[in-house]
Amino acid sequence: MGALNAIITGAGSGIARALAQRLHDSGWHLAITDIDQHALEELSQNWEQNTFTLYTMDVADEHSVKKVIDDYCQQHQQTLRLLFNSAGVLAIGAFEQTSLSRHHSIMDINVKGIMNTCHHGFQYLKNTPGAQVINMSSASATYGIPQLASYSASKFAVKGITEALELEWQQHGISVSDIMPPFVATNMLSSQTHNAPILKRLGVKLKSDDVVNSIIKQIKRPKLHRPVSLLFSLLYCFNMISPNWANRAVIKWLSR
Repeated sequence: MGALNAIITGAGSGIARALAQRLHDSGWHLAITDIDQHALEELSQNWEQNTFTLYTMDVADEHSVKKVIDDYCQQHQQTLRLLFNSAGVLAIGAFEQTSLSRHHSIMDINVKGIMNTCHHGFQYLKNTPGAQVINMSSASATYGIPQLASYSASKFAVKGITEALELEWQQHGISVSDIMPPFVATNMLSSQTHNAPILKRLGVKLKSDDVVNSIIKQIKRPKLHRPVSLLFSLLYCFNMISPNWANRAVIKWLSR
């Protein structure tokens, strides 16, 4: 089977889809997962059958996650080299005008989904030299973003889970980290019916392949948090050293 195997969630679209194609082309064996089976079939239609396994999976469903991870890893000598958590959803709009069920869904998928995959993937990750967990976080994890309250909150949670497990799992030889891009031109963003002022000010300048380039760097040279793009890297450094009132002022201005 080879040592380079990975489970990718949300592989039917966006960043995870682009990463799946890149890793496949580099010789990795992949478990591509998504709730949209048709999108996975379209992605893998020209791939050799022995290079991947396709799973229809809802990351918010713990039993579905456990079944998929167990099935895949047991085919790979109980090992898992990379768990890439990318499945996520977004809703832009005023908090009170967004349904409570939508808010809950964002937290279930973006946060509980990662908890599910990490919990059930742990036993296989710890069996694998060089094992990594890479979570898709966001620039929205640095300060709460108006019009994206639940999404921003979910990415704060992802950042917290990442930081905690990075320390906890060092003793098991598992690297845990995250990728923090600003807004990326994906279908998840373009399908929104509302726009946030911060998007208009900062623009959407990144494409999926730009983020994939950073993920490949993360696989080769992991660090706890990896901001994506020069502009956000500078803003991230500013956020780390500046007082909270200054960060608030910046976000307030960007969100006018």
